[in-house]
Amino acid sequence: MDLFIERGVEGSSIEQIAKRAGVGKPTIYRRWSTKEELIAAAMETLVAEEVGWASSDEIDVESPYELVEAAIESAAVTTTTPGYRALVARVLGSAVSHPALMAVYWDRYIVPRRKIAARLLERARERGTVAADTDFDVAIDMMVGAITYRVLQPDPPDVEEMRRYLRAVYRQVGLLP
Repeated sequence: MDLFIERGVEGSSIEQIAKRAGVGKPTIYRRWSTKEELIAAAMETLVAEEVGWASSDEIDVESPYELVEAAIESAAVTTTTPGYRALVARVLGSAVSHPALMAVYWDRYIVPRRKIAARLLERARERGTVAADTDFDVAIDMMVGAITYRVLQPDPPDVEEMRRYLRAVYRQVGLLP
């Protein structure tokens, strides 16, 4: 992941990735057929481990507000690190020149998170904090867009500011009362 953040897709080869990981190229190719798949898998692992998303089972039985509130701390810490900011910038910057990376990232990371967010919105709608006519795709786009915009600002927020911002965003769409 560091190699991708430092050099982008163009500057990251399977050979360089294998060398940095201390393994041979065949080891890499046994799991991933392209560097885009490898980079997307590394991104998924990095962000999923750091943020701690709710599972489907948790969403079905726990309060959506408690689940969102529980994720805010780790999300605020993760999204304010220089590495995360650089990762987001690299991924977005690679979207046009490396559509395969974006496609893998979209399918493996974005789509599952959108499903989680839609389920949380549905549960919050059942509790009356999300309007019955809310378009979940639009609400999710608004949340992701607002957070991404904040992460990529030249003067990035600190953890406390990001906590407040995340709570404000989630309140606006009804994920917090």
